[in-house]
Amino acid sequence: MNWLENLIIVAGISLELFAAMESQGSLVARVDKKHLCQICGFVAVWQMAAALTGYLMVAWVYQNERAYDERFVGIVMAAVILFAAGIRLLVKAVKNERVQEHLERHLDFKKFVHMAAVGGIHMLLAGTAFGCLSTQIWLMLSVVATVTVAVIVLGMYTGYYLGFRHKAKAYIGGAVLLWIAGLDLVVGHIIW
Repeated sequence: MNWLENLIIVAGISLELFAAMESQGSLVARVDKKHLCQICGFVAVWQMAAALTGYLMVAWVYQNERAYDERFVGIVMAAVILFAAGIRLLVKAVKNERVQEHLERHLDFKKFVHMAAVGGIHMLLAGTAFGCLSTQIWLMLSVVATVTVAVIVLGMYTGYYLGFRHKAKAYIGGAVLLWIAGLDLVVGHIIW
């Protein structure tokens, strides 16, 4: 996989994080840059650890148990993971859970632990997809870290200045990106 395919997958997964950060940004009186940097560091490390765990699980399975055609099986598994994650984001967009609007003086770090844990599950699945596709570890981790920090900062400031009305659009955009990546895998690696 090249860096563009990695970027599309990680951006699709991370748009859920964007929506969550947008909701949090809409609740604060002002954005504390020091706190935002701490959140970026925590969530980026968490996301990288989750992606690496998924990647290493697949590497361990491939090492211990050889599939008949592991490249084909890996591509199919990765495509299924991406399509399923896209469907889940679309369901979240349709549900469009409302945000309890109230002013918060400081962002509670417990919310970000929960948010990172939920996002970590999806990044674990993305790491599994990356492992199935034999992506280079350093490329995967650098894309995950960069996109995670960018999405957190953009989500926070989007929510701060514009409110949380773009949340459903972020979910739909993430679903579309994941489906594009899954379709690229099927067309580019299986059919051709």
